[in-house]
Amino acid sequence: MLALDLGRDPDAPLRVLCLGAHADDIEIGCGGTVLQLVAARPQAAFHWVVFSADVEREREARHSASLFLSSGCQHQVVVKRFRDGFFPYVGGEIKEHFEELKRAIAPDVIFTHHRADRHQDHRLIADLTWNTFRDHLILEYEVPKYDGDLGAPNCFWPLDEAVCRMKTEYLLTAFRSQLGKRWFSAETFRGLMRIRGIEAGAPAAYAEAFYAHKLVVAA
Repeated sequence: MLALDLGRDPDAPLRVLCLGAHADDIEIGCGGTVLQLVAARPQAAFHWVVFSADVEREREARHSASLFLSSGCQHQVVVKRFRDGFFPYVGGEIKEHFEELKRAIAPDVIFTHHRADRHQDHRLIADLTWNTFRDHLILEYEVPKYDGDLGAPNCFWPLDEAVCRMKTEYLLTAFRSQLGKRWFSAETFRGLMRIRGIEAGAPAAYAEAFYAHKLVVAA
């Protein structure tokens, strides 16, 4: 199995852009990866954008970001108020924010939604990510849901057992408004990471998975 290194100089600050349609999407999709990146690259700079949250969900989103980025690494958290479920109908306004992001930052890696996700808000964020950032490493994460849209990702990030436990605990601690949902549980999150760990041949048996549609290999 081939390995991909993020950046040739491990001492250089890594610039990471995390995009999520809703308050818990980033953490569900790539929370373990973020935790390991923060530990491995303490100089990394994170730009964390949530596009839909009411007052309660914004409070949860900011609390969660403080947990996942708690090592003191440089980060900026932005929470927008676009209406949940209506992203395709206000796509122009969301696109304007993407244009602002493009002018403001030049990320080394972008974590965003999978563009085949069945949720319309997720798909729009994925489409605008590719539409806006055309010369960047983009990794599309997955979010388990009732729609049953999990696929066959082609990029895996092995995780330590401690990181899996931490990710799950942080999700359940930060997003208490979601605990009543049938799928929002420790079993769901750990189960998916275990399956992806099998597929990745991960040493600690767990992994998060991504779709990497376009990669350029630099010798």
